[in-house]
Amino acid sequence: MKPAIVLLAAGSGSRFGHATNKVWLPLVDQSVIARTISNAHHAFPAAPLILVINPDDEALAKEILQNELPDLKIEITYGGATRHGSEYQALMHLEKDISAGDIDVVLIHDGARPLASSDLYRKIAQVAYEEGGAIPTTAINPVEIDTNHNTQIVRVQTPQGFRAKELLQAYKAAQADGFVGTDTGACVEKYFPEIKAVAVEAEVANLKITFAEDLKVAQALLTS
Repeated sequence: MKPAIVLLAAGSGSRFGHATNKVWLPLVDQSVIARTISNAHHAFPAAPLILVINPDDEALAKEILQNELPDLKIEITYGGATRHGSEYQALMHLEKDISAGDIDVVLIHDGARPLASSDLYRKIAQVAYEEGGAIPTTAINPVEIDTNHNTQIVRVQTPQGFRAKELLQAYKAAQADGFVGTDTGACVEKYFPEIKAVAVEAEVANLKITFAEDLKVAQALLTS
């Protein structure tokens, strides 16, 4: 298995109520994004790490990465206007390596989920490699998630993982068609309906920092 990890950090701080994207804010002894990257790297030390940012945040991103993670090689690319667009840009960044077979699984994770464990990354990658796709969900028993015709209400998290070549092909087809998926799984399901993303048990602590209260909860979890 040869995974790559994409970390999405191109959003704004509008819902958080802060002028700065929440991923750059401090969380105990690291920034939110540095903790997210550290956990991803710990899961797969040799995997390429792709950080997707807003171009306006480039100087801040480079400063934080240099100060907090100076020994890690982190590739930066610009995001799109939507989450789907940012995922597409990340896959275009990886296209050459995917096409050459140097990457066979891609994990896409929210930069604002700093508490996802390294074990969760590894589980998602392994299931995606074996089955085609994997999504962490609050469903306890592994079930197939049909993202277009969902008959079971589930709460999903990231990282979401898929076989790299199919994921790339799906996003290229979506780009040509003007299709915008609600998440990674929706795009894969549209163009590769034979691939069913297998649910992997989610982690309670893997919250997404969307509002100021979420940052306080994450701080409490880390210091308790």
